Amino acid sequence: MIELIHVKKEFNENGRSETIHAVNDVSLTVEDGDIYGIIGFSGAGKSTLVRCINLLGRPSSGQVLIDGRNMMELSPKELREARKKIGMIFQHFNLMPSRTVEENVAFPLKGSGLTKEEIREKVHRLLRLVEIEEKAKDFPAQLSGGQKQRVAIARALANDPRILLCDEATSALDPQTTASILQLIKKLNKELGLTVVVITHEMAVIKSICNKVAVMEHGSLVESGDIFSVFTDPKQQITKTFIRTTSNVSKVYELVDTDSDVVRLETGEILAVLHYKQLLVSEPLISTAVRRFDISLNILFADIEIIDDKSIGDTVVIMHGDYENLTRAIEYIESNHVEVEVIKDARISA
Repeated sequence: MIELIHVKKEFNENGRSETIHAVNDVSLTVEDGDIYGIIGFSGAGKSTLVRCINLLGRPSSGQVLIDGRNMMELSPKELREARKKIGMIFQHFNLMPSRTVEENVAFPLKGSGLTKEEIREKVHRLLRLVEIEEKAKDFPAQLSGGQKQRVAIARALANDPRILLCDEATSALDPQTTASILQLIKKLNKELGLTVVVITHEMAVIKSICNKVAVMEHGSLVESGDIFSVFTDPKQQITKTFIRTTSNVSKVYELVDTDSDVVRLETGEILAVLHYKQLLVSEPLISTAVRRFDISLNILFADIEIIDDKSIGDTVVIMHGDYENLTRAIEYIESNHVEVEVIKDARISA
């Protein structure tokens, strides 16, 4: 378990009197086996925070506990040993260009007490695990970005860590390669029992593999929780902004802003987004509302997906009917765990 308790990290730039509060009184808990995402825009403090976990950036104050042990109180020798159980991968891979793939992976094992043969066997076992064994004799310059990151992951696993820190590990990769690296991290989490902390500015990354998420802004943690709860009921505007970046439904707001023909209404119509908070795919909610309240409903587009093994999503609709029936239909839909966000309203009140 990782526990950060009132962690602060402050800097004074170039001798200026002004103090920069890069991490401001952050407390969070990462349970064993979590894939815990920390998201924020550039400058939010997320990368500084993750470096506080292994004390690559020592906090100005607060406590960093790993399995109840305060990292801040360890001697230099104890800290070096503790860090061996915390692997880390970065955006730009940090491989040594003059060494082969297998030499890069073997580097952390210097002084481990293993024989050359044991090191060779372990390196090739790790390369098989990350599915890049055939590149063992290649140099980093001969590899693609995704292959380099697989080598970096194998190197991070060399000392059999229990924790893997991923600092923007997919930001330099194309979408297809990103997906393959994320699935690899998810596989390692399950097969090795790794606890993973993912730092990113992309909500799509969080959505893909994390079970919990914390949102940072201006050095502070502003929202956190399990992934399903945060996605279905975000509290902070920054969280809502991040979530919109991953949904096709956000296009409806652009269409309204540009007065597109697609979202123009006739008298008696409303344009709405149905936000499913507890999607029951077996329940014919829309067809029931249409029949029961004598309305018509046109689905413009929808975005339904799986988050943490649960189905959630949004549907953009134009609803038509008399004022009272539309009002009752909205009340019925909302009573079934679906929020109705009315974007445009051309109803005529009696």
